[in-house]
Amino acid sequence: MSTDELDRAEILGRVLERRLTRAKAGELLGLSARQTRRLAKEFEKHGHVALVSKRRGSRSNRKLPDDIKQTAIGLIRERYHDFGPTLALEKLTEHHGIRVSVGTLRSWMIEAGIWQTRTKRAQRSFQPRRRRQCLGELVQIDGCDHHWFEARGPRCTLLVFIDDATGRLMELHFAESESTFDYFTATRNYIHRHGRPVALYSDRASIFHVYKKDRAAGGARETQFGRALSELNIDMICANSSQAKGRVERAHLTLQDRLVKELRLQGISTIAAANEFAPYYLADFNKRFGKEPVNPHDAHRPLRPTDDLDSFFTWQEERKLTKALVLHYKRCKYMLEDTVENRALRGKKCRFYEGLDGQVEIRCEGRRLEYVVFDKNPHVIEQGGVVPNKRLEAALALAKQNQVERDAKLLASNAMTNREKARFIGKRDAAAGARDSRPN
Repeated sequence: MSTDELDRAEILGRVLERRLTRAKAGELLGLSARQTRRLAKEFEKHGHVALVSKRRGSRSNRKLPDDIKQTAIGLIRERYHDFGPTLALEKLTEHHGIRVSVGTLRSWMIEAGIWQTRTKRAQRSFQPRRRRQCLGELVQIDGCDHHWFEARGPRCTLLVFIDDATGRLMELHFAESESTFDYFTATRNYIHRHGRPVALYSDRASIFHVYKKDRAAGGARETQFGRALSELNIDMICANSSQAKGRVERAHLTLQDRLVKELRLQGISTIAAANEFAPYYLADFNKRFGKEPVNPHDAHRPLRPTDDLDSFFTWQEERKLTKALVLHYKRCKYMLEDTVENRALRGKKCRFYEGLDGQVEIRCEGRRLEYVVFDKNPHVIEQGGVVPNKRLEAALALAKQNQVERDAKLLASNAMTNREKARFIGKRDAAAGARDSRPN
């Protein structure tokens, strides 16, 4: 019996026991009083059997003839044995005039053993891969979001760089989230400590990989992180599965066990303190778990004299200079001085360089451009209103309240990134502290 039929039996049993009226039972069952009365009599006379549908086990009126099923299965075995249900249906419809639904054909093929469900297919095998031979030849990178400080501090992300040839941890960097600027910082620290590796091996996160649909929509051909590595002559390789970069994935499990306990013993509960402790943990970890490479050659390369890390590890975008000598970038207008040199740049592409601290530099044709920022989202409305002197104090109080409300609304929206919001809050608090420290 089905669940609905068992529910009916329970309600009708209460009717026969006179604990429930037939009218109320009809409301619970969604039936008329006459139908409820009939079911109650049948249930009292024959028991649970009376509630079982009489059509159960009979042939459906919509069932297709068996000869169509046999014909379709025969054609698939003969001509389309390696076709999927959708493609097989297209060929059956085009060449043989057999019209059924994809779901029906799929069930026929599963019943005949031609097709297997996804759960019954053999799982993909991931063959083991030999380590690379040289230190710095391939470095696997990944971020791990975890409660690294347990209940002592906020949840954060650990960026892990591990060498494929030796299994040594090359860089650990704690950050609030897995972002481009955090990878800029970690990679810069790595290069200062070891040099430039041959290649970095990562997953297909948006920080490292641009999907085809984004490229087809006219988006960037490479990410900001990929662009920085390209300028440093470091290859970026994206893995097709998590198993392919299993060395860094397994390192996450070890770090989630050992590093968490080390941070607890050291009493560390902040990101800054954890980053200071990271080099000491790296040395201890590599001493215990590091292996010697097959080839003693170190594939790391030193920085070239022309390498400018301050410029490479910035967020870079291009904008076209308008006839009014204005550039638009992140909801702001950047106005250049009206000079003969700047007029010659009208219609040309200028490149913005935004650093971790939010400072913006504009260059065009190798020349740094001076600018004045004109904010498109001013925080003052109804500027220049005439206010009587006796109402000035109330007007200023209202203006401060409106500014606080607009700031809270801006911080709650998605118009700013988390890093921009933190930078904005820091500047606001610093200005408030300086204002409060002024002598009266």
